[in-house]
Amino acid sequence: MNRKLIGICLILIIIFIISMFYFTRPPKINEINIDENVQEQKEAASNIIENVEYSSKDASGNEYTIKAIEGETDINNTNIIFLKNVSAIIELKNSNKILILADFGKYNIDNFDTIFSKNVIINYLEKKITSDYMDFSILRNSMIISKNVIYVDKENTLKTDVVEIDIKNKNTKFFMYDKNKKVNLESKY
Repeated sequence: MNRKLIGICLILIIIFIISMFYFTRPPKINEINIDENVQEQKEAASNIIENVEYSSKDASGNEYTIKAIEGETDINNTNIIFLKNVSAIIELKNSNKILILADFGKYNIDNFDTIFSKNVIINYLEKKITSDYMDFSILRNSMIISKNVIYVDKENTLKTDVVEIDIKNKNTKFFMYDKNKKVNLESKY
């Protein structure tokens, strides 16, 4: 019986010693390279771009420049860039510049369409429009400004749900979503 007990103890000691060497051994050279390669691949897969700037000019001669502190490519569509701290300048042919500022933007690099959101400020001539959302499209020739819209010029302050501006002919429409509500206009005079 003692021999069996000694044999079992020896086997357990051998298993313990082997497991100690196996689990506490330093990594092999190949394993280190694999870990470094995985880290390099993770860094290369990052889609964040700092100090983003895109410029474009359409066939009519209108120019559009957009800048952001940071941009991130949409994983599902590389033509879409999500932007932070956005500024844009629209220079329409035979017209004055339009300056747009926003906390966030969604820019399509194919057609230049841009959605601006949160703390949107639009300055044009001596007019200022603030809102929480703006959809700008060169293809549609339009700016649709919505959500908490306040339009201020020298003479008036106007509060509305939506402002639609045709950037080609500069026609502007103000309206409310609820047809029972009216656009609020306050004259300074």
